Amino acid sequence: MEWLTGPFEVTFVQRALWSGVLVSAICALAGTWVVLRGMAFLGDAMAHGMLPGIAAASMLGVSLTIGAALSAAAMALGVSALGRSRGLSQDTGIGLLFVGMLSAGVIVVSRSQSFAVDLTGFLFGDVLAVRGDDLVHLGIALGVALAASVLGYRPFVALAFDERKAHTLGLRPRPAHAALLGLLTLAIVASFHIVGTLLVFGLLIAPPATMLRWARSIPVVMAGAAVLGASATFTGLLASWHLGTAAGATIAAAAVGQFFLSSLAAALWNRRAPRLSSAPSRESEPAR
Repeated sequence: MEWLTGPFEVTFVQRALWSGVLVSAICALAGTWVVLRGMAFLGDAMAHGMLPGIAAASMLGVSLTIGAALSAAAMALGVSALGRSRGLSQDTGIGLLFVGMLSAGVIVVSRSQSFAVDLTGFLFGDVLAVRGDDLVHLGIALGVALAASVLGYRPFVALAFDERKAHTLGLRPRPAHAALLGLLTLAIVASFHIVGTLLVFGLLIAPPATMLRWARSIPVVMAGAAVLGASATFTGLLASWHLGTAAGATIAAAAVGQFFLSSLAAALWNRRAPRLSSAPSRESEPAR
């Protein structure tokens, strides 16, 4: 069993595992609402739309987290503003903001003589370089995300299934949508510098989408998504250690692999279920 437990006896791998568990829980809380509302494109756009803020912060020598937060907040405000614009679909507005923010980030990076912003690090992060302070920050972010999910549960549910009914019930869908964007921003900003935007997006979408095939209760989907994300982190770190692959990308691949395996299992189960239901029971067999 040395091949299974050996990698996790190393301190930096242990920290990487704990960071993945915390990120999985944060992304499960935000990602469930993203998947239920069909906002996957928005999540991807916000994750990659942080590049101009990160690039500018790197060039100015300030915290990358501050730059990412400002850029993500600008993206969220832009999405909210364009969402109220008549004659322009939300997907179109998100696409325009996505391309505009990403282009601005690449322009800022290209103007830097030293290319201070590592695009590979931006996409994949450095999960093996997690420090103790990072775990504390992720723990705080998880507490905030959990509080937001509990306090906003009713309006989030109404918003996810019927925005007009939410308005009728007096649940104020616009503030609820803004709060949901804030929760999504928190998940992305709190996690990107550790695991990169690719892994954040992978854990944001894949585990909740996987659980939705097997669970109908939203809290169960969230809990299951957190467990799936943690298992993908463990599997990805283990495979990365033995195969010598990039840890962040391997974890993201494991999360997506879980989704396709779950889809295959669901398809096989659906094919088998009609046969079981149509098979005659022992009580219905004719007497001999």
